[in-house]
Amino acid sequence: MNEQVLGKLKILTESAKYDVSCSSSGSARSNQKGMLGNTVGGVGICHSFADDGRCISLLKVMLTNHCIYDCAYCVNRRSNDLPRATLSVGELVELTLEFYRRNYIEGLFLSSGVVRNPDYTMERLARVAGELRANRFNGYIHLKTIPGASRELLVEAGRYADRLSVNVEIANEEHLKRLAPEKDHRSVYQPMRLIQQGVLENKEERRKYRLAPRFVPAGQSTQLIVGATPESDKEILYLSSALYRGSSMRRVYYSGYVPVNTYDGRLPALKQPPLVRENRLYQADWLMRFYHFKADEILDEAFPNLDLEVDPKLAWALRHPEEFPIDVNRADYEMILRVPGIGVKSARLIVASRRFSRLGFYELKRIGIVWKKAQYFITCNELPAQTIHELHPQGVRRLLVKKPTQERQLQLLFEE
Repeated sequence: MNEQVLGKLKILTESAKYDVSCSSSGSARSNQKGMLGNTVGGVGICHSFADDGRCISLLKVMLTNHCIYDCAYCVNRRSNDLPRATLSVGELVELTLEFYRRNYIEGLFLSSGVVRNPDYTMERLARVAGELRANRFNGYIHLKTIPGASRELLVEAGRYADRLSVNVEIANEEHLKRLAPEKDHRSVYQPMRLIQQGVLENKEERRKYRLAPRFVPAGQSTQLIVGATPESDKEILYLSSALYRGSSMRRVYYSGYVPVNTYDGRLPALKQPPLVRENRLYQADWLMRFYHFKADEILDEAFPNLDLEVDPKLAWALRHPEEFPIDVNRADYEMILRVPGIGVKSARLIVASRRFSRLGFYELKRIGIVWKKAQYFITCNELPAQTIHELHPQGVRRLLVKKPTQERQLQLLFEE
């Protein structure tokens, strides 16, 4: 790698770090003789960890950080004075192959600023993926699609990539137009629908022809920025729920707004990203995807924002004391899932274990439930201690919410 390409790489990897919509492939591409690399189904990719503890990583880079748009929240906006660089298609293909041969990466996440027009940029992204496959690269490829690009280019990119993503960025279109006048939701949702249509058509084709090439086998993802605009958590979560109803949407990522353009008066004056709020949104998202919660159960008009002191599952349980306590030896699986401190794995073990004997405190502890939380919401073989009805929701909340230490309180006062 010569010094010029290395300099470009440093600039473009730094510019790509704010896009969080990449962490797992969800596709399986087995190793084949004469090919380079493979993907393992269900394994995280972007600097995450596999079930066996292995760190899986990918080259996360932009093709260029030049951009014709001037989005207020973006570090690469047209009006910013920062180092700019562009990698040629050949340079990026060579970098990816050489990094893989040296065991630095197991895949590629590629995004780009928009140069000239959406079709020109999307065509170069698709060419990178196509040339990698032509060079027998069998690893994971995630491409960021460009809103406004033609259907033909999206279809071409989908033939080579494991996953495609297009970022909504701002949940409310009015707020999006204020911060990014060149963008609108229509240009984002149109490629989403085209990708979904392509995935469905490919499923039908593969039913008839088993060896037909796959189209975006890992589906699509998107990203929502949190804290740059005044949307409530309810508005963000309801949009996520609607996106998941599309059959090819695998993940919605939430990115706490990083104040990179503090000079722009349209943006809030934040000292740091709203990381606690971001974490609560991920927890709520998890409840919708794996715990059978609906968005309107987690948030509604009375509670439009997530509680920052407790997780969304506990917050729901405290608002609905009439549902508890439940008998873990009798309740159905869906209700056990709603108990704070009981996860999917523990709920399945409870349902399986109670077929052979009644479960008590010691059995539940061995299964792995978080007794500190769950004890107020369940009954088991032993007599229950104090449940949510004896202590009342506020009493349970006081017991479970950690109060800041005196040292932490002094630190907060000093920071203010």
